[in-house]
Amino acid sequence: MATGAMYPGTFDPFTNGHEEIVRRAVILFSPVVVAVAASPGKTPMFDLDERIAMAAEVLADLDHVEIQGYEGLTVTFARARKLQAVIRGLRAASDFEYEFQLATMNRHLEPEVETVFLTPTEKYMFVSSSLVREIASMGGDVSAFVHESVNNALRARCAP
Repeated sequence: MATGAMYPGTFDPFTNGHEEIVRRAVILFSPVVVAVAASPGKTPMFDLDERIAMAAEVLADLDHVEIQGYEGLTVTFARARKLQAVIRGLRAASDFEYEFQLATMNRHLEPEVETVFLTPTEKYMFVSSSLVREIASMGGDVSAFVHESVNNALRARCAP
């Protein structure tokens, strides 16, 4: 029986660390839904459609991966699509406390949906979307941290 999972996030922008997590997740789950959060409480650099398009371009070569935008509770999205797992990335020990609380609350809200933690390889442990945005906005080179298409979008968005 196939076990479906979602990988939720704002993905503003989609980084090589995000890509690596998805590429590892497809070995374990099918389908993997990359669920791009609308995040109305945040002020993303890219709008929802742009973030969906970037993730879709980066992951175009993968079978059994879907890219979808969503609003609302993550577990509501998972339940509505009959997905059994939520994938969360853990970069450092400092992420653990928040992620543990989130997983526990999600289990309370939807006991049938399990949270699975994946850690990136060491070369992506320090990469975060917020750092990538900050570096790009100051004219720095982020090409080592994002796919070429994402880098192009960042350069266009941050051009003086």
